[in-house]
Amino acid sequence: MRCLTLADGLKLRGAQIRFVCRELPMHFRDMLAAKGMEFASLDNNASASSLDDLAHSHWLGVSQIQDAQTTIQALSDRTWDWIVVDHYALDSRWESMLRQAAKKVLVIDDIADRQHDCDMLLDQNFYSDMQTRYADKVSAHCQLLLGPRYALLRDEFRQLHKQIKPRSGSVKRVLVFLGGVDTDNYTGHAVEALSKINVSGLHVDVVVGAQHPCREQIKAACAQYEFVCHVQTDKMAEMMQAADLAIGAGGVATWERCCLGLPTLAICTADNQQRQVADAALEGLLCFPELNDDLDQAIQRHTNALIENSYLRQLISRNSMQVVDGRGMSRVIASMGCTDIEIRAARPDDSEKLFQWRNHSSIRAVSRNANLIDWAVHQRWFASVSADSEKMLLIGWRAESPVGVVRFDMLNDEAEVSIYLVPDVASSGQGSSLLQSAEQWLAANYPDIRKIRADVLRANERSQRLFVSAGYQVESISYSKRLY
Repeated sequence: MRCLTLADGLKLRGAQIRFVCRELPMHFRDMLAAKGMEFASLDNNASASSLDDLAHSHWLGVSQIQDAQTTIQALSDRTWDWIVVDHYALDSRWESMLRQAAKKVLVIDDIADRQHDCDMLLDQNFYSDMQTRYADKVSAHCQLLLGPRYALLRDEFRQLHKQIKPRSGSVKRVLVFLGGVDTDNYTGHAVEALSKINVSGLHVDVVVGAQHPCREQIKAACAQYEFVCHVQTDKMAEMMQAADLAIGAGGVATWERCCLGLPTLAICTADNQQRQVADAALEGLLCFPELNDDLDQAIQRHTNALIENSYLRQLISRNSMQVVDGRGMSRVIASMGCTDIEIRAARPDDSEKLFQWRNHSSIRAVSRNANLIDWAVHQRWFASVSADSEKMLLIGWRAESPVGVVRFDMLNDEAEVSIYLVPDVASSGQGSSLLQSAEQWLAANYPDIRKIRADVLRANERSQRLFVSAGYQVESISYSKRLY
């Protein structure tokens, strides 16, 4: 599903998509067909002795070599710009072979237990050591997209994020969703626990997938307790928006709930969720209790505790909304170079436009020099920057309209960046896309640059949010004091 979310975003930007899978259930095939995406099915003819030595090799069903060969064949009708691989049983051996089919390789991973040969690696989960988890597992040239700011969420979550404020007040609605399949039926335990909670008028929504092994029992229990059971719903975002509290699993649903500020009692439904959920709890993004053998009683006790502690719920809601803003998909797509903003170097005939933009009151207000710039001074500055190979003045364009200006000043292996959007045009909200497009331009044209710095005035909160959301780390804070 996270690959499908990424594919949806890429398709909207004109990309041609093909899914290559083995044993894909029919309802997923129908979903791809309805979205107009190609699908290639791989056979599963292999013996157990041909499996590789990775912890999850049995998930693949064949050896990596066999899988790579059949995948290459399934892609052989054209050359692809990217291959996106999301599978715990595939590592650098498979990825190296697939380079003959695609120009670049993007790996989606979250367990960091094997070597990769890729140009980009995405791990959208939160870990306390996420900056070092892949240090010895990828090459130095690999671009790492780490943390839930890159979470692959559907665009509806981004839209709702802008409308929602952190949760406050009492709990009137509870949402239960513990995965579409939920083999161990944690959903059933949550339903039984909520049936014993004494909160007047509490509305409970329970969501299960069409393949849930205990679907009928859960539907019957919900009918008995006057809960509402939803099977394979497409209204998850709306229900998360309406809920005051959730009981949910780890995985991508964690970041959906965080994006909408929904306080959650989290339950691990798979071993690979344990570390992710525990670290997210330490960051104050959710509640992750220790569950004993009496699961129903434990869920009831901890749910009651959250219901009774409005300050804790508000803290979790505020923390989670700060960490996940719903724009992860667009960040990943921009990092892949799939953007509708074109970056080019400023030309002599751009000088007058740059002069007008720079002297606009909104731009001067956030500049180091807030004074009006004289035309002659501007001309000398423009000529100087244009002649300096260590300075690049760039303009971003969309559909033949200017979006903004980016400047890079290079020094050894670092570059200092400054950026502003063109005033008085429909470029509001395009700062992230402009910055990411400019970063891609810099990487392609100045491959020796390893680090980008930005200096931002304290009063310029918009730029501070821009750089933080783009993954820039605060390294120092400057202070000044006026004496007279």
